[in-house]
Amino acid sequence: MSHHPNPNPYLASPTAPPALSLPRRGTRDAARGLITPPATAVTGPQTQQAPELAQRYELLNRLGVPTVASEDFDDLARDMAAKAGFLYGFVNLFLEEQTFVGLHQPPADSGYFIVGRTMSRDHGWCPDVMARKKALPLHDVHASPRFSGNHVVDAVGIRSYFGAPLVHDSGTVLGTVCVIDPEKRPLSEARRLRDIVINAGAQVMDHMDRAPVR
Repeated sequence: MSHHPNPNPYLASPTAPPALSLPRRGTRDAARGLITPPATAVTGPQTQQAPELAQRYELLNRLGVPTVASEDFDDLARDMAAKAGFLYGFVNLFLEEQTFVGLHQPPADSGYFIVGRTMSRDHGWCPDVMARKKALPLHDVHASPRFSGNHVVDAVGIRSYFGAPLVHDSGTVLGTVCVIDPEKRPLSEARRLRDIVINAGAQVMDHMDRAPVR
């Protein structure tokens, strides 16, 4: 399967690829600058935040897991995307925003969209993975009316998504891992691709469990 860029309304110009953040709440405009996470980890949520968010912060802090971009998580995202044959891979923590502590995407000069490190909590398909607490395989997002109307589809032109939750042994759901791509996949590949992201999620949780405990 070829992933060479080709002219269509979803792809950036090969001569001037934009640095984009994935869509954010209240807008369908993806033309935003690349968002870089702060240099130091967030130590905790504000008092008005939901209990489940506070629980995530407490667990991440106890495990010693950073809430900013990590080379280890970038490597895990890259490995997952490579095994699936997808252009984009994410290790995603659900904090005030979806925060991509692990990210793999095409090179800046590839002609494909270059995404940022955060996205609104209610955009994309990862919120559904969080709610169902199990993998979500979408070999073609347009095959289901429930999942076809999505800001990510409109802004980036994504046709396939496979995601799995990051569930700690305590039952706390910390976030997701997922791969996305502008090409749909055959239904016959769905089980294999689902298993890849499930296994990647297990690897991420194993890495978190092995982090220095505070």
